[in-house]
Amino acid sequence: MKNKLKVLRAMNDFTQQDLADKIQVSRQTINTIEKGKYVPSTLLALKMASVFKVNVLEIFEMEDSDWS
Repeated sequence: MKNKLKVLRAMNDFTQQDLADKIQVSRQTINTIEKGKYVPSTLLALKMASVFKVNVLEIFEMEDSDWS
């Protein structure tokens, strides 16, 4: 799953730690999500969308490989 988390963080001048604090996860969790190594839960994705005031689909994009 692709994501635009790093771009959104930069646009809002947030560090990984800033975002982690806002959604109550570790900085390492943010890092692994940005690298595409971890797919967040629905609740976590909704929290991120709320922080950035965007739709979840503006952060995450499914790839063809996600369907298999």
